[in-house]
Amino acid sequence: MKKSIAIAGNSGSKIRSDCEITLELKNGGGIIIDLNSKVKVLYGESIKELTVEILKFYGIKNANVKITDTGALPFVIAARLECAVKQLINTDLEYLPEFISENAYSTTRDRFRFSRLYLPGNTPGLMINAGLHSADGIILDLEDSVAPEKKDEARILVRNALRQINFLGAERMVRINQGEKGLEDLHFIIAHNVNLILIPKCESTDYVKRVDQEITKIKSTLKLNLNNTFLMPIIESALGIENAFDIARASENIVGMAIGLEDYTADLGVQRTKEGRESLYARTRLVNASKAAGIQPIDSVFSDVGDMEALKQNVVISKALGFEGMGCIHPRQIPVIRQGFSPDEAEIEKSKKIVLAYTDAKNKGLGVVALGSKMIDPPVVARAQKTIDLAIRMRFISSDWIDHIPTEEKL
Repeated sequence: MKKSIAIAGNSGSKIRSDCEITLELKNGGGIIIDLNSKVKVLYGESIKELTVEILKFYGIKNANVKITDTGALPFVIAARLECAVKQLINTDLEYLPEFISENAYSTTRDRFRFSRLYLPGNTPGLMINAGLHSADGIILDLEDSVAPEKKDEARILVRNALRQINFLGAERMVRINQGEKGLEDLHFIIAHNVNLILIPKCESTDYVKRVDQEITKIKSTLKLNLNNTFLMPIIESALGIENAFDIARASENIVGMAIGLEDYTADLGVQRTKEGRESLYARTRLVNASKAAGIQPIDSVFSDVGDMEALKQNVVISKALGFEGMGCIHPRQIPVIRQGFSPDEAEIEKSKKIVLAYTDAKNKGLGVVALGSKMIDPPVVARAQKTIDLAIRMRFISSDWIDHIPTEEKL
């Protein structure tokens, strides 16, 4: 036994949808629960029943439990109590809530990743309705947004969230920690259908390969027949930028590479500005490395959540540089980013003409595709088709748009 009293979770006037649990082991007297909850009248008995069930699962028959609850869902209570238990006894057992069927979906290598919303991995109140914000990806963060002393709690909570929260089709992402702690994080999340792992502060291929190998090892050991788990390294230093191309090719499971400008500018010893002149070299180099490796370049978060106009201008520049998405730190940024990276009417119409010209040339058996007096190379056609696919996904045009084109325009 490590100690006799443990505390896990959060409490306070600003805490919502969470709980703080104090667990004290004793020699006799059974399980005594002191519950202070704003939903005690409605759910008090079920909270107590869950607490007893979890303690018995871990073989604990005698304990004092104090629960300060601010509306925590059962999977949150279970995570907090499991963390408290594991501070007191040595056990590898996991009390797993049900894995809901809505969370079984997979992702694809080339799906659009315009907006990825970062959520602190130890703050359940921000997770519960995250899917309603319509971000392309939801990132449950175990790294910078989690205090060092809360890392163990966050792992268990994120694991339970992956099993219980319906993110409504958003790509299910987790940003792990650095080094050995990040490899340990994988053992808590890989078995629960995480779609993509973000690897922070990458500076070489070595750690990316270790992450990839550890994921394979976990799946093999547990005999898991899971969907693909993709990777997205985050480049946040001068050394990382110089090694960006090698990092982008470190694993066949890498689908994108992001840049983190707060740490990058700190590494340079300069201030980050809204105009971004100080990071232009890094951003263009990362885009070029990503494109050369055939993966998606993803721009940094924009830290001023109150300046929507500056964000809009940043997205325009980002798209012009070749980025295919950005990180978000607040839901209000999502619509601006989505609109900025979406194809406009002129882009869609031009892409339609290119695809029509290609289709016409193919039907006639021609080896050369031309639009007016300009020759069209295969990469141009592929880019146009990607724009069309995106426009269809965003419901700007119908999936059968080509069937509605007058015959004379198709020729």
